[in-house]
Amino acid sequence: MAIVNQNFLNLSGRYLFSEITSKVNAFQKQNPEADIIRMGIGDVSRPLVPKVIEAMHQATQECSCSATFRGYGPEHGYSFLRQAICSSDYKSRGIDIDESEVFISDGAKSDTGNIGDILSCDNLIGITDPVYPVYIDTNMMTGRKIQYIICTPENGFTGDIPSNKLDVVYLCYPNNPTGAVITREKLQKWVDYALANDCLLLFDGAYEAFIRDESIPRSVYEIPEAKRCAIEFRSFSKTAGFTGIRCGYTVVPRELSAAAKDGSRVFLNGLWERRQSCKFNGASYISQRAAEAVYSPEGQAQITADIDAYLDTAKIIRAAMLEMGLNPTGGDNSPYIWSRTPNGMPSWEFFDYLLEKAGVVMTPGAGFGQAGEGWFRLTAFQQKDRTIEAMNRIIKYIK
Repeated sequence: MAIVNQNFLNLSGRYLFSEITSKVNAFQKQNPEADIIRMGIGDVSRPLVPKVIEAMHQATQECSCSATFRGYGPEHGYSFLRQAICSSDYKSRGIDIDESEVFISDGAKSDTGNIGDILSCDNLIGITDPVYPVYIDTNMMTGRKIQYIICTPENGFTGDIPSNKLDVVYLCYPNNPTGAVITREKLQKWVDYALANDCLLLFDGAYEAFIRDESIPRSVYEIPEAKRCAIEFRSFSKTAGFTGIRCGYTVVPRELSAAAKDGSRVFLNGLWERRQSCKFNGASYISQRAAEAVYSPEGQAQITADIDAYLDTAKIIRAAMLEMGLNPTGGDNSPYIWSRTPNGMPSWEFFDYLLEKAGVVMTPGAGFGQAGEGWFRLTAFQQKDRTIEAMNRIIKYIK
Protein backbone atom coordinates (compact mmCIF):
# COMPACT_ATOMS: atom_id res chain seq x y z
CA MET A 1 0.00 0.00 0.00
CA ALA A 2 1.03 3.58 -0.54
CA ILE A 3 2.13 5.35 2.63
CA VAL A 4 2.08 9.14 2.92
CA ASN A 5 4.96 11.27 4.09
CA GLN A 6 3.94 11.46 7.75
CA ASN A 7 5.69 14.79 8.15
CA PHE A 8 3.01 16.49 6.05
CA LEU A 9 0.47 15.62 8.73
CA ASN A 10 2.38 17.83 11.16
CA LEU A 11 1.76 20.93 9.02
CA SER A 12 -1.02 23.38 9.72
CA GLY A 13 -4.15 22.72 7.70
CA ARG A 14 -3.53 25.47 5.15
CA TYR A 15 -0.60 27.55 3.99
CA LEU A 16 -0.91 31.03 5.56
CA PHE A 17 -1.76 32.96 2.41
CA SER A 18 -4.19 30.26 1.24
CA GLU A 19 -6.00 30.64 4.57
CA ILE A 20 -6.20 34.41 4.09
CA THR A 21 -7.56 34.01 0.56
CA SER A 22 -10.17 31.53 1.79
CA LYS A 23 -11.35 33.87 4.54
CA VAL A 24 -11.53 36.86 2.21
CA ASN A 25 -13.42 34.91 -0.46
CA ALA A 26 -15.94 33.68 2.10
CA PHE A 27 -16.48 37.22 3.37
CA GLN A 28 -16.85 38.56 -0.20
CA LYS A 29 -19.40 35.87 -1.00
CA GLN A 30 -21.48 36.82 2.03
CA ASN A 31 -20.99 40.54 1.36
CA PRO A 32 -20.88 40.92 -2.45
CA GLU A 33 -21.13 44.72 -2.30
CA ALA A 34 -18.20 45.11 0.08
CA ASP A 35 -15.28 47.19 -1.22
CA ILE A 36 -12.30 45.17 -0.01
CA ILE A 37 -8.79 46.64 -0.05
CA ARG A 38 -6.18 43.89 -0.03
CA MET A 39 -2.96 44.71 1.78
CA GLY A 40 -2.13 41.24 3.05
CA ILE A 41 -0.50 39.13 0.36
CA GLY A 42 2.59 40.87 -1.02
CA ASP A 43 1.52 41.03 -4.65
CA VAL A 44 2.43 44.06 -6.74
CA SER A 45 -0.05 46.46 -8.34
CA ARG A 46 2.08 48.46 -10.79
CA PRO A 47 2.37 47.06 -14.35
CA LEU A 48 5.58 45.78 -15.87
CA VAL A 49 7.81 48.64 -16.99
CA PRO A 50 8.05 49.49 -20.72
CA LYS A 51 11.61 48.16 -21.16
CA VAL A 52 10.57 44.75 -19.81
CA ILE A 53 7.48 44.64 -22.03
CA GLU A 54 9.60 45.53 -25.04
CA ALA A 55 12.02 42.68 -24.28
CA MET A 56 9.17 40.19 -23.82
CA HIS A 57 7.62 41.20 -27.14
CA GLN A 58 10.97 40.76 -28.86
CA ALA A 59 11.52 37.35 -27.25
CA THR A 60 8.02 36.26 -28.23
CA GLN A 61 8.66 37.36 -31.79
CA GLU A 62 11.88 35.33 -31.85
CA CYS A 63 9.93 32.24 -30.79
CA SER A 64 7.58 32.68 -33.76
CA CYS A 65 10.39 32.09 -36.26
CA SER A 66 12.15 28.75 -36.78
CA ALA A 67 15.54 30.45 -37.15
CA THR A 68 15.35 32.08 -33.69
CA PHE A 69 12.97 29.73 -31.85
CA ARG A 70 14.11 28.57 -28.39
CA GLY A 71 13.22 25.22 -26.86
CA TYR A 72 14.70 23.79 -23.70
CA GLY A 73 17.16 26.23 -22.19
CA PRO A 74 20.17 25.51 -19.98
CA GLU A 75 19.24 24.47 -16.44
CA HIS A 76 21.66 27.08 -15.07
CA GLY A 77 19.85 29.76 -17.05
CA TYR A 78 20.92 31.63 -20.15
CA SER A 79 24.39 33.16 -20.07
CA PHE A 80 23.13 36.61 -21.12
CA LEU A 81 21.12 36.92 -17.88
CA ARG A 82 23.73 35.38 -15.60
CA GLN A 83 26.37 37.76 -16.93
CA ALA A 84 24.07 40.74 -16.37
CA ILE A 85 23.45 39.60 -12.79
CA CYS A 86 27.15 39.17 -12.05
CA SER A 87 27.96 42.59 -13.46
CA SER A 88 25.07 44.65 -12.10
CA ASP A 89 24.19 43.01 -8.78
CA TYR A 90 27.66 42.00 -7.62
CA LYS A 91 30.69 43.38 -9.48
CA SER A 92 29.19 46.88 -9.27
CA ARG A 93 29.36 46.49 -5.48
CA GLY A 94 32.88 45.08 -5.47
CA ILE A 95 31.76 41.45 -5.09
CA ASP A 96 33.39 38.77 -7.23
CA ILE A 97 30.63 36.37 -8.32
CA ASP A 98 31.28 34.16 -11.34
CA GLU A 99 28.63 33.23 -13.89
CA SER A 100 29.01 29.55 -12.93
CA GLU A 101 27.81 30.43 -9.41
CA VAL A 102 24.47 31.88 -10.57
CA PHE A 103 21.43 29.63 -11.10
CA ILE A 104 18.31 31.14 -12.71
CA SER A 105 14.99 29.91 -11.33
CA ASP A 106 11.28 30.68 -11.40
CA GLY A 107 11.51 32.62 -8.15
CA ALA A 108 13.04 32.77 -4.69
CA LYS A 109 10.13 30.90 -3.09
CA SER A 110 10.91 27.79 -5.14
CA ASP A 111 14.62 27.87 -4.40
CA THR A 112 14.34 28.59 -0.68
CA GLY A 113 11.97 25.64 -0.47
CA ASN A 114 13.97 23.32 -2.71
CA ILE A 115 17.46 24.00 -1.34
CA GLY A 116 16.80 21.39 1.34
CA ASP A 117 17.04 18.69 -1.33
CA ILE A 118 20.84 18.86 -1.15
CA LEU A 119 20.99 18.96 2.68
CA SER A 120 20.69 16.12 5.16
CA CYS A 121 17.47 15.65 7.12
CA ASP A 122 19.69 15.29 10.21
CA ASN A 123 20.66 18.97 10.18
CA LEU A 124 19.52 21.17 13.06
CA ILE A 125 17.87 24.18 11.42
CA GLY A 126 17.83 27.68 12.89
CA ILE A 127 14.85 29.77 11.77
CA THR A 128 13.99 33.27 12.94
CA ASP A 129 10.52 33.83 14.41
CA PRO A 130 8.45 35.59 13.10
CA VAL A 131 9.36 34.34 9.64
CA TYR A 132 8.26 33.65 6.07
CA PRO A 133 6.33 30.34 6.46
CA VAL A 134 8.04 28.56 3.53
CA TYR A 135 11.23 28.10 5.56
CA ILE A 136 9.36 26.33 8.34
CA ASP A 137 6.96 24.26 6.25
CA THR A 138 9.56 22.87 3.83
CA ASN A 139 11.77 21.73 6.71
CA MET A 140 8.84 20.20 8.55
CA MET A 141 8.01 18.27 5.37
CA THR A 142 11.34 16.45 5.69
CA GLY A 143 11.17 15.98 9.45
CA ARG A 144 14.14 18.20 10.30
CA LYS A 145 14.49 19.57 13.80
CA ILE A 146 13.98 23.33 14.03
CA GLN A 147 15.34 25.72 16.64
CA TYR A 148 13.57 29.07 16.62
CA ILE A 149 15.55 32.28 16.94
CA ILE A 150 13.20 34.79 18.51
CA CYS A 151 13.21 38.24 16.91
CA THR A 152 11.94 41.20 18.91
CA PRO A 153 12.08 45.00 18.79
CA GLU A 154 14.85 44.77 21.38
CA ASN A 155 17.18 42.86 19.04
CA GLY A 156 16.06 44.80 15.98
CA PHE A 157 14.18 41.73 14.67
CA THR A 158 17.57 40.27 13.70
CA GLY A 159 17.75 37.61 16.40
CA ASP A 160 20.39 36.93 19.02
CA ILE A 161 23.40 34.85 17.98
CA PRO A 162 22.79 31.30 19.31
CA SER A 163 24.96 29.93 22.10
CA ASN A 164 24.74 26.41 20.69
CA LYS A 165 25.82 25.00 17.32
CA LEU A 166 23.29 25.09 14.51
CA ASP A 167 23.90 23.41 11.15
CA VAL A 168 21.83 25.70 8.92
CA VAL A 169 20.37 29.17 9.60
CA TYR A 170 17.83 31.06 7.47
CA LEU A 171 18.18 34.85 7.33
CA CYS A 172 15.92 37.20 5.35
CA TYR A 173 16.79 40.92 5.12
CA PRO A 174 15.09 43.24 4.44
CA ASN A 175 12.88 40.99 6.50
CA ASN A 176 9.60 39.39 5.62
CA PRO A 177 7.38 39.96 7.62
CA THR A 178 8.82 42.63 9.94
CA GLY A 179 10.36 44.95 7.33
CA ALA A 180 13.49 45.22 9.49
CA VAL A 181 16.94 45.51 7.93
CA ILE A 182 20.20 44.11 9.27
CA THR A 183 23.25 46.26 9.91
CA ARG A 184 26.64 45.38 8.48
CA GLU A 185 27.94 44.81 12.01
CA LYS A 186 25.15 42.34 12.88
CA LEU A 187 25.47 40.48 9.59
CA GLN A 188 29.21 40.22 10.24
CA LYS A 189 28.39 38.52 13.56
CA TRP A 190 26.20 35.99 11.79
CA VAL A 191 28.94 35.24 9.25
CA ASP A 192 31.49 34.92 12.07
CA TYR A 193 29.16 32.49 13.85
CA ALA A 194 28.69 30.43 10.67
CA LEU A 195 32.42 30.20 9.98
CA ALA A 196 33.20 29.28 13.59
CA ASN A 197 30.54 26.56 13.73
CA ASP A 198 30.71 25.17 10.17
CA CYS A 199 27.15 26.44 9.74
CA LEU A 200 25.45 27.19 6.41
CA LEU A 201 23.64 30.52 6.08
CA LEU A 202 20.69 30.64 3.68
CA PHE A 203 20.30 34.35 2.97
CA ASP A 204 17.05 35.49 1.33
CA GLY A 205 17.63 38.91 -0.25
CA ALA A 206 14.37 39.10 -2.19
CA TYR A 207 13.73 42.71 -1.09
CA GLU A 208 17.24 44.16 -1.36
CA ALA A 209 16.20 46.61 -4.10
CA PHE A 210 14.14 48.53 -1.51
CA ILE A 211 17.18 49.43 0.57
CA ARG A 212 17.86 53.16 0.38
CA ASP A 213 20.28 53.41 3.30
CA GLU A 214 23.74 52.89 1.78
CA SER A 215 25.13 51.72 5.13
CA ILE A 216 22.87 48.63 4.99
CA PRO A 217 24.31 45.61 3.11
CA ARG A 218 22.32 44.49 0.08
CA SER A 219 24.11 41.15 -0.18
CA VAL A 220 25.54 38.75 2.38
CA TYR A 221 28.64 38.60 0.17
CA GLU A 222 29.48 42.17 1.14
CA ILE A 223 30.75 40.56 4.34
CA PRO A 224 34.32 39.17 4.01
CA GLU A 225 34.54 35.36 3.77
CA ALA A 226 30.74 34.99 3.41
CA LYS A 227 31.21 32.99 0.20
CA ARG A 228 32.63 30.22 2.39
CA CYS A 229 29.42 29.88 4.41
CA ALA A 230 26.41 31.35 2.57
CA ILE A 231 23.95 30.77 -0.26
CA GLU A 232 22.00 33.82 -1.45
CA PHE A 233 18.52 33.94 -3.01
CA ARG A 234 17.22 36.83 -5.11
CA SER A 235 13.94 37.53 -6.89
CA PHE A 236 12.59 39.76 -9.65
CA SER A 237 9.06 39.49 -8.22
CA LYS A 238 9.10 42.66 -6.13
CA THR A 239 12.18 44.24 -7.73
CA ALA A 240 10.55 44.38 -11.18
CA GLY A 241 6.96 43.25 -10.66
CA PHE A 242 7.55 39.67 -11.86
CA THR A 243 5.09 38.04 -9.47
CA GLY A 244 3.19 36.67 -12.46
CA ILE A 245 6.17 36.34 -14.84
CA ARG A 246 8.24 34.22 -12.42
CA CYS A 247 12.00 34.65 -12.44
CA GLY A 248 14.68 34.74 -9.76
CA TYR A 249 18.09 33.32 -9.06
CA THR A 250 20.29 31.67 -6.46
CA VAL A 251 24.02 32.14 -5.92
CA VAL A 252 25.97 29.10 -4.74
CA PRO A 253 29.68 29.99 -4.48
CA ARG A 254 32.11 27.45 -5.89
CA GLU A 255 34.20 27.39 -2.69
CA LEU A 256 31.17 26.68 -0.48
CA SER A 257 31.22 23.15 0.96
CA ALA A 258 29.48 21.01 3.56
CA ALA A 259 30.36 17.72 5.21
CA ALA A 260 29.51 14.23 4.00
CA LYS A 261 28.76 11.54 6.59
CA ASP A 262 32.32 10.22 6.30
CA GLY A 263 33.68 13.67 7.20
CA SER A 264 34.86 14.58 3.70
CA ARG A 265 33.87 17.90 2.17
CA VAL A 266 31.42 18.24 -0.72
CA PHE A 267 31.08 21.40 -2.82
CA LEU A 268 27.47 22.56 -2.86
CA ASN A 269 27.65 24.27 -6.26
CA GLY A 270 27.93 20.89 -7.97
CA LEU A 271 25.16 19.35 -5.86
CA TRP A 272 22.75 22.19 -6.64
CA GLU A 273 23.59 21.96 -10.34
CA ARG A 274 22.86 18.22 -10.21
CA ARG A 275 19.57 18.83 -8.42
CA GLN A 276 18.45 21.53 -10.85
CA SER A 277 19.38 19.57 -13.96
CA CYS A 278 17.30 16.64 -12.67
CA LYS A 279 14.22 18.39 -11.23
CA PHE A 280 14.01 21.75 -13.02
CA ASN A 281 13.84 22.56 -16.73
CA GLY A 282 14.74 26.22 -16.37
CA ALA A 283 12.83 29.49 -16.40
CA SER A 284 11.33 30.42 -19.76
CA TYR A 285 13.40 32.19 -22.40
CA ILE A 286 10.85 35.00 -22.48
CA SER A 287 11.02 35.64 -18.72
CA GLN A 288 14.83 35.57 -18.79
CA ARG A 289 14.97 38.13 -21.61
CA ALA A 290 12.55 40.24 -19.57
CA ALA A 291 14.84 39.94 -16.54
CA GLU A 292 17.85 40.89 -18.65
CA ALA A 293 16.04 44.10 -19.65
CA VAL A 294 15.79 45.04 -15.97
CA TYR A 295 19.57 45.62 -16.00
CA SER A 296 19.56 48.00 -18.97
CA PRO A 297 19.92 51.72 -18.14
CA GLU A 298 16.29 52.32 -19.13
CA GLY A 299 15.11 49.30 -17.17
CA GLN A 300 17.00 50.38 -14.06
CA ALA A 301 15.51 53.87 -14.21
CA GLN A 302 12.00 52.52 -14.72
CA ILE A 303 12.03 49.90 -11.95
CA THR A 304 13.68 52.37 -9.54
CA ALA A 305 10.76 54.73 -10.13
CA ASP A 306 8.33 51.91 -9.32
CA ILE A 307 10.17 50.96 -6.14
CA ASP A 308 10.28 54.60 -5.07
CA ALA A 309 6.52 54.77 -5.58
CA TYR A 310 6.00 51.72 -3.35
CA LEU A 311 8.27 53.25 -0.70
CA ASP A 312 6.22 56.45 -0.85
CA THR A 313 3.14 54.33 -0.20
CA ALA A 314 4.96 52.69 2.71
CA LYS A 315 5.49 56.14 4.25
CA ILE A 316 1.74 56.70 4.19
CA ILE A 317 1.19 53.45 6.09
CA ARG A 318 3.94 54.19 8.61
CA ALA A 319 2.49 57.63 9.29
CA ALA A 320 -0.96 56.14 9.91
CA MET A 321 0.43 53.49 12.26
CA LEU A 322 2.34 56.15 14.20
CA GLU A 323 -0.79 58.29 14.41
CA MET A 324 -2.55 55.35 16.05
CA GLY A 325 0.38 54.65 18.38
CA LEU A 326 0.92 51.15 16.98
CA ASN A 327 4.75 51.24 16.98
CA PRO A 328 5.53 50.23 13.37
CA THR A 329 8.72 48.64 12.05
CA GLY A 330 9.79 48.64 8.39
CA GLY A 331 8.51 50.68 5.50
CA ASP A 332 11.67 52.76 5.08
CA ASN A 333 14.01 50.22 3.45
CA SER A 334 11.30 47.63 2.90
CA PRO A 335 7.81 47.29 1.38
CA TYR A 336 6.45 45.75 4.58
CA ILE A 337 5.18 47.54 7.68
CA TRP A 338 4.95 45.53 10.91
CA SER A 339 2.84 46.89 13.76
CA ARG A 340 1.38 45.80 17.08
CA THR A 341 -2.33 45.10 17.18
CA PRO A 342 -4.35 47.61 19.22
CA ASN A 343 -4.92 46.81 22.89
CA GLY A 344 -3.13 43.47 22.59
CA MET A 345 -5.87 41.99 20.38
CA PRO A 346 -4.94 38.51 19.03
CA SER A 347 -3.72 38.70 15.45
CA TRP A 348 -6.42 36.60 13.79
CA GLU A 349 -9.11 38.36 15.81
CA PHE A 350 -7.78 41.69 14.54
CA PHE A 351 -7.71 40.27 10.98
CA ASP A 352 -11.42 39.42 11.23
CA TYR A 353 -12.21 42.81 12.80
CA LEU A 354 -10.49 44.82 10.04
CA LEU A 355 -12.03 42.71 7.31
CA GLU A 356 -15.57 42.91 8.69
CA LYS A 357 -15.55 46.53 9.88
CA ALA A 358 -13.12 48.28 7.51
CA GLY A 359 -12.99 45.96 4.52
CA VAL A 360 -9.19 45.92 4.74
CA VAL A 361 -7.10 42.75 4.46
CA MET A 362 -3.84 42.50 6.42
CA THR A 363 -1.67 39.52 7.35
CA PRO A 364 -1.95 38.38 10.98
CA GLY A 365 1.41 38.17 12.69
CA ALA A 366 0.57 34.83 14.30
CA GLY A 367 0.71 33.31 10.81
CA PHE A 368 4.45 33.99 10.79
CA GLY A 369 5.15 32.16 14.05
CA GLN A 370 4.46 32.31 17.77
CA ALA A 371 6.58 35.45 18.20
CA GLY A 372 4.31 37.18 15.66
CA GLU A 373 1.24 36.97 17.89
CA GLY A 374 -0.01 40.42 18.73
CA TRP A 375 1.41 41.92 15.52
CA PHE A 376 0.18 42.36 11.94
CA ARG A 377 1.76 43.07 8.55
CA LEU A 378 0.66 45.49 5.85
CA THR A 379 2.19 45.70 2.39
CA ALA A 380 2.98 48.84 0.42
CA PHE A 381 2.15 47.22 -2.91
CA GLN A 382 -1.41 48.53 -3.13
CA GLN A 383 -2.15 51.58 -5.29
CA LYS A 384 -1.58 54.90 -3.52
CA ASP A 385 -5.20 56.10 -3.53
CA ARG A 386 -6.40 52.73 -2.24
CA THR A 387 -3.73 52.78 0.47
CA ILE A 388 -4.88 56.22 1.65
CA GLU A 389 -8.47 54.96 1.73
CA ALA A 390 -7.41 51.85 3.68
CA MET A 391 -5.52 53.93 6.26
CA ASN A 392 -8.50 56.27 6.70
CA ARG A 393 -10.73 53.26 7.34
CA ILE A 394 -8.31 51.68 9.81
CA ILE A 395 -7.86 54.95 11.72
CA LYS A 396 -11.65 55.34 11.90
CA TYR A 397 -12.27 51.90 13.36
CA ILE A 398 -9.25 51.88 15.66
CA LYS A 399 -10.02 55.28 17.15
